[in-house]
Formats: sequence, C-alpha cells, structure tokens
Amino acid sequence: MTNLDIVYENNDYIVVNKKSGLISEKSPYEDCTVESQVLNHLLKSKRKPYIGVIHRLDRVTSGVLVFAKKKSVLVEFNELFAKRKVQKTYLAIVKNKPQKSKGNLVNFLVKNNQEKRADIVQTKSKESLKCILSYKLIDQNDVGYLLELKPKTGRFHQIRVQLAHLGLPIIGDEKYGSDQSYLPLSVCLHAWKLTYQLPGSEELKTFEASMPKNKFWKFKSI
Repeated sequence: MTNLDIVYENNDYIVVNKKSGLISEKSPYEDCTVESQVLNHLLKSKRKPYIGVIHRLDRVTSGVLVFAKKKSVLVEFNELFAKRKVQKTYLAIVKNKPQKSKGNLVNFLVKNNQEKRADIVQTKSKESLKCILSYKLIDQNDVGYLLELKPKTGRFHQIRVQLAHLGLPIIGDEKYGSDQSYLPLSVCLHAWKLTYQLPGSEELKTFEASMPKNKFWKFKSI
C-alpha cells in the first residue's frame, strides 16, 4: 500500500493528495484505495473512526481530496458543494498548444455508459448536460503545455472531454484521443487546489496539493 500524502488534518476532516491510479472510495475489488489509506491512518489514533466521502476524483486523476471525520462535517461540505460554494482548480498537460492562451468552454455533454466515457453533442437534449470550463495557458516544457482549469460545473469526465473536443487531449488520456503514454492507469490531470467559503463568513480557505514528482510535471512557473 502506497504512503498517504496528508495536506492538512484537524478534528473535523483530513485533506490528502491522491495518487493517480487509485480509486477514491473503498471497494471489494481493490486492495488499496484512498479511503482505505485514510482508514489505516485514522485507526492509529481511534478504534472506530468515521470517514465521510465528501467528493471523488477519477482513478486516473491525482490531487486534493477531502474526507470528513464527522457526519455533521460531511453534511456541511455536501451543502457547500450543492450550492457551488467550492471552487476546484486543476492542472493539465496537453501536447498541442491552444490557439488562444485562455478561454471559456461551454458544451453539452452526454454520458456514454456503455463505453464508460462522455461525448460532446452539438445541441441541447433531454440526455445532455451543460458543462462550463475556463482554461488558461500558464507554462510549457519539453513534454507539452500546462493549463490551469476551473470547471464551473461538475460533470462526468468533463475536463477530459471538453479539452479533447478543443483538440487538446490530456497527455496519457487514450480514451479521449491522446497518442502519448504516461503512467499506468493515469493521465496528466491534477486537482491542484480546492477553495471553499467558510460557513457564516466571507473568509475563503484553500488547500493545495503539490504536483506529481516526475519529468512530465517539471515547470518553471510552479
């Protein structure tokens, strides 16, 4: 079992930097998941710890992930996500340079359950969901171009399919058209920051997960 990378921890919740290749929740089919890592950590100080899964990241994605230690905290975070008071900021590496250095993408997405992927459709329908994403080119290296991404909606595979639709498949994401290999069960997509507004306050709190430590993620600006 790989080591748990803890970003922040208090009595209410624990924030970790998820390794790509792992699923977020416990599963009877997986020996090692992020939730099982968190459980093993909490068992060191509590006999029957509570773990609430607040949100998830795809297996192929790395980055910031928060687990509640109390049911009341889980409910609070669920309300924040439901009211869209949580902003996620991602980083992605793409092979091709965007035509514009920044922009807003608005598309209609349909979930393809049979092929476990999402598809972009041209018009709105009963099956489609509107997805909105802003991007900004922030750096480049010998591998590709680093994009900062802020999804305004939280759709299935939204970032991956919207970038691919723009001609910018994420490196390693063969499902969406990448012809470059990366790590097993991983793509160059990282949940970098998570920012939320503290209940009853104007104060914002941000958690940041450091980038993966490999040659793909060596950039001067970050």
